[in-house]
Amino acid sequence: MFRAKDRGRGRPRTAPAAVAAALAVALAGCGTAGQAHLEDGPDPTRTDFTPRVGLLLPDTHTTRWETFDRPLIEAKIRQICPGCTVDHANARSDVAAQRQQLDSMITAGADVLILGPVDSRALGPAVAKAADAGVPVVSYDRLADGPVSGFVSFDARRTGRLQAEALLAAMGAEADGGRVVMVNGDPADPNAVALERGAREVLNGRARIVKAYDTDRWRPEAARAHMSGAVAALGPEGIDGVYAANDALAGGVVSALKAGFVTPLPPVTGQDADLDALRRIIGGEQYMTVYKPFGPMAAAAAEMAVALGRGDPADAVAPRGGSGTTVRGVPAVRFAPVPVTADTVRETVVRGGMYTIAQICTPKYASACAKAGLTV
Repeated sequence: MFRAKDRGRGRPRTAPAAVAAALAVALAGCGTAGQAHLEDGPDPTRTDFTPRVGLLLPDTHTTRWETFDRPLIEAKIRQICPGCTVDHANARSDVAAQRQQLDSMITAGADVLILGPVDSRALGPAVAKAADAGVPVVSYDRLADGPVSGFVSFDARRTGRLQAEALLAAMGAEADGGRVVMVNGDPADPNAVALERGAREVLNGRARIVKAYDTDRWRPEAARAHMSGAVAALGPEGIDGVYAANDALAGGVVSALKAGFVTPLPPVTGQDADLDALRRIIGGEQYMTVYKPFGPMAAAAAEMAVALGRGDPADAVAPRGGSGTTVRGVPAVRFAPVPVTADTVRETVVRGGMYTIAQICTPKYASACAKAGLTV
């Protein structure tokens, strides 16, 4: 495991009791909706060294990054390290911009980086450059190439399976031999690869995958173009279900289906529990999404970053061994995804504090919300 080099600012060790508390809460918090954020972590009374943390996020069209991940990570860092500085940058899907942002943060004196890579492979050399400069990198949501020091994410393969299982259930009698279009994520993202793998494990032998597309940079406009092409090739009645890898892609898919006069709309999957997606689900335009525990994920990344920034090992938060590492031996914390349909919005994203009923149920969706039992 990569350890931060001494850059002239002495870093104390985290107390073993605080480390144990952080680990216990992190692992206990995995896997269910509505769980509290991680409350413990590195001792917040330690003020002898306050790392400078760089937070690099990949894009703005996936609303979770700026709406949930960024504020949750920043809040947790402030809680456990009141004097810590957090520098933030969003690459807006531009690999070159993210490389420059990473270089700038190192030059500005970052002690540790939390990186949600635009392109996991392309950012490998930048991660290596950070390591050479003595700056550890926590890879967030997507595992970047290179010598990362820690990884926080969700079970992407399991998410793909949940999406496919829900799609088959929604297709009903048309599931066996039904015609499915797959709109996958960016193949440069290991999560997209794992999502597709999980989905195909469920779909193969049941439905027929009649078209499959990879979507560069997870761009909704590319998903819309893919779906428009599928409708043109297969006809408005030639699609029984659509596997869309996330909610941003699902939005592009639904837009193309409507523009192609596909009625009724086939079931469409998604993930991330975006607010617009929840409204589409309530309104009958998207069948399901997947709720991921952004609070615990953000807290684990913040705890790991603060520990690494102080010179403590990442496996204080994510132990080596078993499910505590990636295939590359990187200390990791993973969380379990939760499927969401119109029938389970209240018990998942609402109960978990992600959105209120009032936020979801605008006047346009009042009738549909009432039908789904989403009333205050």
